[in-house]
Amino acid sequence: MSREQQMSSEERLSHSELRLRQITDTIPAHVGYFDHDWVFRYGNKRYAQWFGTTSEAMKDRPIPEVIGPHVFAQVEDKVRRALAGEQVSYEYSMPGPDGETRFTRSTLVPDFGPDGEVIGCYVHAVDITEQRRTQDALAQAQKMEAIGQLTGGLAHDFNNMLTVVMGNLQGLIEVLGEHPAVDEYVQPAMAAAEGGAGLVRRLLAFSRRQPIVPVVVEVNGLVLDMARMIRRSLPSTIAISTASRDVDLRALVDPNQLESALLNLALNARDAMPNGGELRIECSLECIEGRAAADLELPPGCYVQIAVSDNGTGMDSATLARVFEPFFTTKSFGRGSGLGLPMVYGFIKQSGGGVRIRSRQAVGTTLSLLLPQAPQQVQAVALPPVSVAPAAALEGRLVLLVEDDDKVRDVVRKQLSALGCAVLEAESGHEAADMVENIPAIGLVLSDIVMPGGMDGRALARFVRRFRPELPLVLMSGYADKAEDGREEADVQVLDKPFSAEQLAAALHAAIA
Repeated sequence: MSREQQMSSEERLSHSELRLRQITDTIPAHVGYFDHDWVFRYGNKRYAQWFGTTSEAMKDRPIPEVIGPHVFAQVEDKVRRALAGEQVSYEYSMPGPDGETRFTRSTLVPDFGPDGEVIGCYVHAVDITEQRRTQDALAQAQKMEAIGQLTGGLAHDFNNMLTVVMGNLQGLIEVLGEHPAVDEYVQPAMAAAEGGAGLVRRLLAFSRRQPIVPVVVEVNGLVLDMARMIRRSLPSTIAISTASRDVDLRALVDPNQLESALLNLALNARDAMPNGGELRIECSLECIEGRAAADLELPPGCYVQIAVSDNGTGMDSATLARVFEPFFTTKSFGRGSGLGLPMVYGFIKQSGGGVRIRSRQAVGTTLSLLLPQAPQQVQAVALPPVSVAPAAALEGRLVLLVEDDDKVRDVVRKQLSALGCAVLEAESGHEAADMVENIPAIGLVLSDIVMPGGMDGRALARFVRRFRPELPLVLMSGYADKAEDGREEADVQVLDKPFSAEQLAAALHAAIA
């Protein structure tokens, strides 16, 4: 072969190698090769960049030197098995340049020489970080939904118990009058029962079953008012600042619950800054689509965002993954119930919004609330006052009380009697429907919602509306979900358990009015 022909062959080989590198550099995978001495002989551009280097710098360097001790500890045994002739597939993780954990699925394929001995291994790997995040997000969503259903069911049973406890305590207060035992024994018990009712409301907030009254809220004004109130709750070592990137921000949300959520976030931030710091509340209009909307389980569109940031201790990834779980807390015993952030999460999700949180240890935390944007043509309004009929409207009125729990029914019967009502009792929806159909003197129906026997309170309400549409109707609810407690039935008052005699009277008055 002439020198000219030889040069042409070398050029063709070089060109072929260049084309092969261009191909491997453009495919969406990590491709590499190392020999039996555990030394890299090749790595495509994507594979080299994964480890923060270049293909040229990667060549002829030992595996541990290229991939680092963290990854090498995870893959050393796999490399050993591959060099022994076994094809090995596995996953490993590593910290990315932004501090977030990245995940890879890799396969090592042995390269056999002419004598059948392994002379090296091919590496084929893909970045599965987004896939893992999607799987984790789905698992977290399923876990939160399961916990929500559990807490909602428990809350119903607790509310029934608390209705009995508080009703009997109220009756005892009325019987004892000014007796010293009232202040010494009964009132503390009542305060504890009311505290239990508050705890149940927070559970319902997490399970998205608390009663909310969404109205159009001017968010900038609400945040400024809350900042003044929060100032009184924080030590002087914590500075508070507010900002807004948009002038007109109106959200469709329950203002009372939103204020409670912001106060919760501020108190959490305070606990994260024991030596002082800065709390910043910033409002803006945030438009999300694609992956960002899917991660938040929201339809694409624009939302009113309230971002609450602190420069406190921050959280590690393990804590961050659990912050919305009820009863999970990193605070010492007695300093936190573990229901603050779950309550915020449940309220925002129930309102049709989303929550996202970012945190880094020793840097701080930002928790953003995304709220449904109110239509621009709708003005912010205040809640109308509830009209109350005179107390005399209940005197002598025949009330049909429908409740399957004997103890709850006994307590409510006594409360109705104390209001001057005559009381008929039914244990089931079917029994109550028969009474409504055959006793014209019934002047009001007071029914629980969750009852066995095929006719619950909602079905009874529909029957009453068809058979006697003028008959006042009040439903008692241990839940607080519109789809489950009958609030969507027209002209139906809903009374949340547990309730006081005064709250019962107000609900009955409203139904009559």
